[in-house]
Amino acid sequence: MNIKFSFPGLNNIICVFGTRPGGQSQGPYAANNISLEVGDDPQNVLANRKKLKQELGLNKWIELKQIHGLDIHFDLDEENLQEIKNEGDGLATQKKGTGLVIKTADCQPIFLAHKSGRFIAALHCGWRGNRADFPVIGVQKFCAHYHISPAEVLAVRGPSLGPCCAEFLDFSQHWPQEFAPYFNPENQCMNLWALTRDQLQKAGIRPENIFSLDLCTRCLEELFFSYRREKICGRQANIIYISQGNRI
Repeated sequence: MNIKFSFPGLNNIICVFGTRPGGQSQGPYAANNISLEVGDDPQNVLANRKKLKQELGLNKWIELKQIHGLDIHFDLDEENLQEIKNEGDGLATQKKGTGLVIKTADCQPIFLAHKSGRFIAALHCGWRGNRADFPVIGVQKFCAHYHISPAEVLAVRGPSLGPCCAEFLDFSQHWPQEFAPYFNPENQCMNLWALTRDQLQKAGIRPENIFSLDLCTRCLEELFFSYRREKICGRQANIIYISQGNRI
C-alpha cells in the first residue's frame, strides 16, 4: 500500500509515500520493511524492494546511508538495491525513471520539484536536521546546482512524527532557545511540521507551493513504522521520480 501525491501541474513527477502493510518481512519488521540496516532478513528486504521497484516502473533505485547530516548527492547513477555505498541525507536528479529513496520511521521525507518538471530532490529530515536548518540548506544546494530559483520550486512533506508525539522532556537540552516558539510546554512536544514549513519558506519557496501529508507515524500504528513507538522496527520507503511516460 502506497500513498501517492501529485504536485499541481506536474503530472510527470511521481511522489510515493510508503506504508508498512504489503511486504513479506516478519516480526517487528512486518511487513513492508525496505531497510537493509535495521536487522531484518536481507532476503525479505530485497523482495520488498524489488516488488516496489517493479510496481513503480523504476529504472534505478538510489538511496543513501542516512546519517542525519547535511550532504546532498546529485545525479547518482549506480543503483544500490542490495548495497548502500554513499552517506548523506539528500538526493537530487534530472534523470527520468530514477527513484530517489528516503527511508523513514518518524523522520520527515521532503520532496522538491522544479516547476519545469526537469529537476527533483529528496531530503531526509529528522529533528536534528530541523535544528541544523537542513530544509533551508537542502533547497539552497538544490537550486544552486541546477541554477534554478527557489521561487520556482514546489515542496511536499510526507508522513512523520506529528506535533502530538514529537516529545522532548528537556527542551533546553536538545534545542536552542530560538526554536522555543515551536515547543508546546503543555504536552512537551515540538511542532516539527510547522518548523519545516517555515524553514522551506525561509529558503525562498512560496507558501502556496508548500504541501504536506499530516499523518503522524507514531499514532497510526497500522499504517507506519515508528521508532519512537517501537524502537526496533522497519522503515517505510518514500520515493520521488520523474516519469518516463504516462502516469501510473
